[in-house]
Amino acid sequence: PRVCVVGSGPAGFYTAQHILKHHGRALVDIYEKLPVPFGLVRFGVAPDHPEVKNVINAFTQTARSERCAYYGNVTVGRDVTVPELRQAYDAVVLSYGAEDNRILGIPGENLPGVYSARAFVGWYNGLPENRDLKPDLSCETALILGHGNVALDIARILLSPLQLLRKTDITDSSLAVLACSKVKRVWLVGRRGPLQVAFTIKELREMINLPGARAVLDPADFTGLENAVKDAARPRKRLTELMIKTALEKPVEVQVGAAAPRAWGLKFQRSPQEVLPSADGRRARGIRMALTRLEGSGDSAKAVPTGDVEELECGLVLSSIGYRSLPLDPAVPFDSQRGIIPNSSGRVEGVPGLYCSGWVKRGPTGVIITTMNDSFDTAQSVLEDLQGGVLDISPSREGSGVVESILRSRGVRPVSFSDWEKIDAAEVARGKVAGKPREKIVDPAEMLRIIGH
Repeated sequence: PRVCVVGSGPAGFYTAQHILKHHGRALVDIYEKLPVPFGLVRFGVAPDHPEVKNVINAFTQTARSERCAYYGNVTVGRDVTVPELRQAYDAVVLSYGAEDNRILGIPGENLPGVYSARAFVGWYNGLPENRDLKPDLSCETALILGHGNVALDIARILLSPLQLLRKTDITDSSLAVLACSKVKRVWLVGRRGPLQVAFTIKELREMINLPGARAVLDPADFTGLENAVKDAARPRKRLTELMIKTALEKPVEVQVGAAAPRAWGLKFQRSPQEVLPSADGRRARGIRMALTRLEGSGDSAKAVPTGDVEELECGLVLSSIGYRSLPLDPAVPFDSQRGIIPNSSGRVEGVPGLYCSGWVKRGPTGVIITTMNDSFDTAQSVLEDLQGGVLDISPSREGSGVVESILRSRGVRPVSFSDWEKIDAAEVARGKVAGKPREKIVDPAEMLRIIGH
């Protein structure tokens, strides 16, 4: 059987890995829009979390299998359509992730100085489409809307000592901008309370231990929470206990004449209403927030405005309220309300032979391990359908052969995995000169030049 996977992030690779492992004859082709593979492992994971990127080693083993082929630089939906792929393959799995962000939907969110977390993370991680972002870090106070791990990643990058970042694979150009940053304070703001934060204890602990930055948590925000979390699940309990402990710690005395330390803090029960423009209307100068109260408890608690508002001065606003998947091809059903492809166990509703895995299947939540389990679940559906005769495996399906001629006729030259390994080697060599694990190439045209395309 010939299987095609669209998207080479964790969802795509884990789906391919599972099918190859459990079906001794299946051939899997992976199509990717960018010349380079690995999706959010390359472009989402924070540069100072190299251990999380170790999954790339397993993905590389998958890509080198003689039953697997990688076609980078191919945009499905434009260079080749999903119906064309469905004619060429026995099964097609869409694992293309979430390439957009949720918008705030408030006045002023398009002012200069306001950025989506997705674009900001893409900028410091070398995502080609965000390479020209040029964020203005000339203000002292930054405000991040959201209480997830991505929000903490951004706060950590903004406040990390440069010598720590210099040893990572953060891009050279973003390092230069961060070197001139005036940001000293970062507030992370959420609509709900401490019991609803979405970040995990590892990320919080890292933030608390960040050299040269102190945590500012208001003890009043945590009154009575020890009792409230007594019966909570262990991760939630430990996370809340760490916040309470941090809130109650006495601030360290700063030597007279010493530079004011950088600081970060969590603000709760505040919902953004408007980004306030500067006097000349040309950039953000602050944000107006509605104070909220919680109705209900636990994860299902709703934030309801109280009628009171608060303004906070800040010159940089980063919106970290979630990613969003987009429809890929008119031939694929899409639930734009939920931002996913309607499916059951990865089988796309009403389209036999079409599957989905990862964020486009279940929404943009969870870490790499969540995506792994989810992708194995979809791969299992594909295997069951292959074994149960649900899929018509016809010898006339020629897989990549047909697709390659379609791409040729449209002037598209795919990038192979060995091409990527040349780009990889060039990045590692450039990094070595600078004492970094790699220096990412951020311009696709330069990537293609390196491999002689």
